[in-house]
Amino acid sequence: MELRAEFTTEPFRGEGEPPEHAVRAREAAVKAGLTVDFGPLGTTASGDSEALLDALPAIARAALDGGATRFTLQLSAGDGPPFVEPAPQLARLIREVEALLGSPLADLDRAGKQRAVRLLEERGAFALRKAVVTIASALGVTRFTVYNYLNREH
Repeated sequence: MELRAEFTTEPFRGEGEPPEHAVRAREAAVKAGLTVDFGPLGTTASGDSEALLDALPAIARAALDGGATRFTLQLSAGDGPPFVEPAPQLARLIREVEALLGSPLADLDRAGKQRAVRLLEERGAFALRKAVVTIASALGVTRFTVYNYLNREH
């Protein structure tokens, strides 16, 4: 079974290089052979449930040893977040972006998903209620991943 861990380390830094505690946690997840999506608001690590569960203590220890004052973790089983039925206006924006990119959002590769998030942001999708959860569902990624895509340099 696949598991996904979404974790944040604090204190946050708004700009510049990521804090040492976040970098160390990411490195521990990579060292464990997990698939890692690292961003300014959190990190997502996914992989086989046994590998991920075995790696969690090392990831938490790395963050705390790197100066984290808080380590927040959310675990999810399965391939992605549950489907969320989008509001009509948001559904229309998602369909427009899918038509533009020529594929359902969930079928896009990582670069395609990042582009989709930028296109949705340009169209004002994130001003709509429950947009992040809905778009994460359509992409087949976590909320943290959507926030990370939003905060990436274009």
